[in-house]
Amino acid sequence: MNTSYEVFLFSLGRKISSKGARARVQTQERVRNQPRPRSLHRSRNLLGRGGICSGSVAISPHEIRSEWVQNAFKTIYRLDQRESTTPMLQLQDFHGGTPSFSKGDNGIDLYIKNEAAHLSGSLKHRLARSLFIYALATGKLREKMTVVEASSGSTAISEAWFARRLGLKYISVVAANTSHDKIEAIESLGGQCVVVDSTSKIYDKCDEIVKYLNGKAQQSGEDVGGAYYMDQFTNAEAATDWRGNNNLATEIFQQLEKERFPEPSWIVVGAGTGGTATTIGRYLGYHQRLDTRLCVVDPEDSVFFDCYTTGDRTVRLSSGSSKIEGIGRPRVEPSFRPEVIDRMHRVPDSASLAAMHFLRKLLGPTGQVPGASTGTNLYGSILLIDEMRRQGKGAASLVTLLCDDGRRYEDTYYNNAWLEKEGFEIGPYLDQIKEFWESGILRKLESPRSYSTPSWAHIPLSSL
Repeated sequence: MNTSYEVFLFSLGRKISSKGARARVQTQERVRNQPRPRSLHRSRNLLGRGGICSGSVAISPHEIRSEWVQNAFKTIYRLDQRESTTPMLQLQDFHGGTPSFSKGDNGIDLYIKNEAAHLSGSLKHRLARSLFIYALATGKLREKMTVVEASSGSTAISEAWFARRLGLKYISVVAANTSHDKIEAIESLGGQCVVVDSTSKIYDKCDEIVKYLNGKAQQSGEDVGGAYYMDQFTNAEAATDWRGNNNLATEIFQQLEKERFPEPSWIVVGAGTGGTATTIGRYLGYHQRLDTRLCVVDPEDSVFFDCYTTGDRTVRLSSGSSKIEGIGRPRVEPSFRPEVIDRMHRVPDSASLAAMHFLRKLLGPTGQVPGASTGTNLYGSILLIDEMRRQGKGAASLVTLLCDDGRRYEDTYYNNAWLEKEGFEIGPYLDQIKEFWESGILRKLESPRSYSTPSWAHIPLSSL
């Protein structure tokens, strides 16, 4: 028998002599003092009067609610107090007036919630906060651990932001095609980027890093250190409280309370992890917001739309990945729940980028610079407003999201040479959107023939 890790368990109710009890307790003491794997729980007997065993107890080798964990929670809550909520903007026309589709008692008001105003610069600030709280509350994230994540975008930036404030190391596994600006942003927050050849290899590399760091910590014999895989794509739906705590949906309804149409007909969001859509959909059902429906928009080269239409969660992209950063995935992520979504739209990438450029012009040189996923949201909202007007459904409101700071895309989405090189033909969509803003009628668009950005859309980012 190897007594290094052997624990003697007494049969419940078995009577033993006091001498035998002392001997076995002494043996247990020696066993407990032997080194053991960090993953094993310490186990011992509970002895009652007269040497009667009343059961066994197993004790975690880690202090789950340690002083460090308590201080980590306090830090996150202090950060919450420093920002109340993100702004809700009602979109106007280029002269500060009302868009044609919003005029009159039967108009449709379009609002956009500026999630880029978060301290870490994007909608993913909410997800990162929830993921850290979830990891701390479940005892999985402890002092001196390294946080590992599969993300090359806004989630990684927001998680690195939180990790720095909790004094934790952070590693993001990114694909080789990740923009230099994104990697630079992650590293500027103290994070480290590990580059792999393709998106499909990201998940295995995360597992490899976590296994290595945990093995290293176990060999050291210390009770701290190791790694925790944040796994946003799996944990997003579990970590986010869809009933109301720091919930995006709660804020939306609170901010619309004084508006002329306080109950939005539609909330329009994109799907990256699927967590935001799932949270809002569950909230609507739980609080019986029966007049509000959820529309999820998906870019090209993404499988969420196909999953929604076919019900097949195993669908995969054979090659390529979404060109709209922040949304769209090559596989159906666990947090994507189609059953809470009322409708989905697949938006052409060129339309997303055109709507992004349009919104930047609309918000002006002092306004927030939107990213491409915000353009996807806006174009999906335009499609819904046009449909409602054609059906005679007015006196309503829609809400969508401005997801992240577009300054991160100065060398790509806001670079006309890059757009032309990548084959994005946004000119026809820009004209279509502008005409809709002025007339309230969405002209049917033939297939774009050539790339051209209208002169009215140009605002150098350097001037913003």
